[in-house]
Amino acid sequence: MSLDYDSQTAPTQTLDDVLDVIGRVRSAIETVIEGKRDSIDLALIVLLAEGHLLVEDVPGVGKTMLAKALGRSIDCSVRRLQFTPDLLPSDITGVSVYNQQSREFEFKPGGIFANIVVGDEINRASPKTQSALLEAMEERQISVDGTTYLLAPPFMVVATQNPIEMEGTYPLPEAQRDRFMARIEMGYPTPSAELDMLEHHGSSDPLQLLQPVTDAATVRGLVAAVKEVYVAPAVKEYVIQIVNATRSSRDLRLGASPRATLQLLRAARAHAALARRDYVTPDDIAYLATPVLAHRVLPSTDAQLARRSVGDIIATAVRSVAIPDRP
Repeated sequence: MSLDYDSQTAPTQTLDDVLDVIGRVRSAIETVIEGKRDSIDLALIVLLAEGHLLVEDVPGVGKTMLAKALGRSIDCSVRRLQFTPDLLPSDITGVSVYNQQSREFEFKPGGIFANIVVGDEINRASPKTQSALLEAMEERQISVDGTTYLLAPPFMVVATQNPIEMEGTYPLPEAQRDRFMARIEMGYPTPSAELDMLEHHGSSDPLQLLQPVTDAATVRGLVAAVKEVYVAPAVKEYVIQIVNATRSSRDLRLGASPRATLQLLRAARAHAALARRDYVTPDDIAYLATPVLAHRVLPSTDAQLARRSVGDIIATAVRSVAIPDRP
């Protein structure tokens, strides 16, 4: 069973269509987010690869604005969930309510029933509430009271979180982090970008002026086109060797999962498509290794004492693997 599902077949799209549509989406988002092209591109890669995005940084740098701008640029259903300590799992998944007139239970959908779900400050909710997202993010369905409800594609969770050093935050469970395809950091804007922000955003809200530049059916077609990007056997072996390098690294007590292997390959297909290629190269894999793998692994005690960042450890693992010949 599905709710609000548009069963119309997605129109056939080509890689040229991917570049055209995603270019318009990028331009629309950049009217709201100044000077963050790399972060925007990674968000679009996750969208095309049917993944979920975790945006982590200190308050006030535009995490929620990026998530909202992505949702508004696509003419589809968007819902925002504000994660708080008192948020219940049923607020996310929905609940069955007894209708006295019909004498039957009726399902009231929760906030997860949307094409793009903006989870704001996800690590301010309890781990029990965070776990309500697990089934939806992996299987794209929700089970409530013995009934399964399918989530309409495209389905993407864009969650923001503050660093765990901030007050009132809970660390995300390993199973929750592993379901996010990529994690990005916004970072502070450059002085020139911050000046542009004051000039353009000081007296108006650009998010209110943002108009959709594509729709859900078109995005489904783009996703299907990206899946056709070719991956050579040698490149697949390269992905496996990089992931295995994280599992054998002395600096990590938890390496990347098999799900990470699959999602790294999916993201690489999207990255290749945005680079006007119908095949994946080792450079695509190496570029995406840190944003796709870093949030899934756990550094060892020695690495933490040596103040080695997870990004540096992943980069070392990538360098330790021989690059295969270009296709």
